[in-house]
Amino acid sequence: MNKYIVVNQTDKWSFSIENIKVISSQDYLTNPDFSKIKKARIFNLCKDYSYQSKGYYVSLLAEARGHSAIPTVKNIVDLKTIKLVRMVSDEFEETIQKSLKGIKSQEFTLSIYFGQNVAKKYKELSGLFYKHFQVPFLRVKFNYTTKWNIQSIKAISESQIPEEHMESVHEFANQFFSKKRYDTPKVINSDFDLAILVDPNDPAPPSNPKAIKKFIDIAEKMNIYAEVIEPKDLSRLTSFDALFIRQSTDVNNEAYAFARKAQQLGIAIVDYPDAILKCCNKVYMAEALQNANIATPKTIIVHKDNRDAILEHTGLPCVLKAPDSTFSFGVKKAKNEAEYNTLVNNMLKESDLIIAQEFCPSTYDWRIGIIDDKPFFACKYYMAKGHWQIYNWNAKKKNEQDGDADCLPIEKVPKNILNMAIKSAKLMGKGLYGIDIKVVNKKPMVIEINDNPNIDFGVEDEYYGDNVYIEVLNALKKRLE
Repeated sequence: MNKYIVVNQTDKWSFSIENIKVISSQDYLTNPDFSKIKKARIFNLCKDYSYQSKGYYVSLLAEARGHSAIPTVKNIVDLKTIKLVRMVSDEFEETIQKSLKGIKSQEFTLSIYFGQNVAKKYKELSGLFYKHFQVPFLRVKFNYTTKWNIQSIKAISESQIPEEHMESVHEFANQFFSKKRYDTPKVINSDFDLAILVDPNDPAPPSNPKAIKKFIDIAEKMNIYAEVIEPKDLSRLTSFDALFIRQSTDVNNEAYAFARKAQQLGIAIVDYPDAILKCCNKVYMAEALQNANIATPKTIIVHKDNRDAILEHTGLPCVLKAPDSTFSFGVKKAKNEAEYNTLVNNMLKESDLIIAQEFCPSTYDWRIGIIDDKPFFACKYYMAKGHWQIYNWNAKKKNEQDGDADCLPIEKVPKNILNMAIKSAKLMGKGLYGIDIKVVNKKPMVIEINDNPNIDFGVEDEYYGDNVYIEVLNALKKRLE
């Protein structure tokens, strides 16, 4: 195979390498003789790989001509992709910390020449970066906070190599170009790139860390690249094809902003901003369920003009809900009239409308998980110890903040409950929902429609296992298709 080193200016190339011809980028790009060569390996050492530069086009035309290029166009693009840099940072975490352990300063620069560094102790780390990016001259900057982090990864030109490194670089070049085989990174052609939005400070996250890891692992098996992003990463959303929201939703928090931006960009979403708007407002939900003739506990929209007549309909105890309550936050129980008046006074200061419901005690609530009108998990959520709700955020012991749960097959769910759940979800449109249903005196009633239901490892996946995660990922895939 013919081997060529392509540089911007051949007269400035200072290395003498046996059996390899050094040519200019201009010559390779414009001389028709090079397009006729059938087998060639092109070592692209141009000083600039930016989009539509000569360095970029050398690798692009090499691939078009059937030549083997180092680096490839994908390598060049990867170098400028923030998410890949983050992925590399995570993948190399152990080696980075081990290699840089003895450094006393807060910053460190690693110069990589043909996969090597002038200091042998950084050989392993240098090799890892080269295998991933395949760029002959690479510079990686690290900074130290509580651990070493990658600050930047950049390609450099020969002119940026310090004079004191040149002897070593010449030696590395001869070793490199004398090889008959070259390590190339595994090509990953994912069907699509998925962002999973997680807020590390979420007091009640809809998926626990093990479930998030499951989503990522199963996505990889399904040929989907999945990466966790945080609320501060809104500007990065454009680099993904799909968004899966796994932080508590609210019209006024980042989750809605992400969903709205994804919708504007034409990115596949679970869940849609419309679903967040509808499900996060209990006033809308009460009206929609009533208009659809779906049974609920006696429910009345409370405002300053009717507040004194509410208890005639609901009786006591009475449950009061803020319009945007979620995970039992903003849901209160008035045991007597004095408590009712105090709670209503406080809640109407925050919102012109709130919800009052009759109190329907039960030992458990049904939770039917539905994705795009299809039930895909079923649970019984039991009340928190000594409490009237599933969640008791005032419990002194953390393990008593929520109740137990049983997960069971869909076919074991009574038909009237399953049908009620599907009908309720359809009111909100396509999406991922958790329908909460109580059965009181053999009568099922919808308590809530949740747009961002829990999918926790060890709970909602207890019966169907990986299929729970697969259903969600397939829904995103269908949206893209």
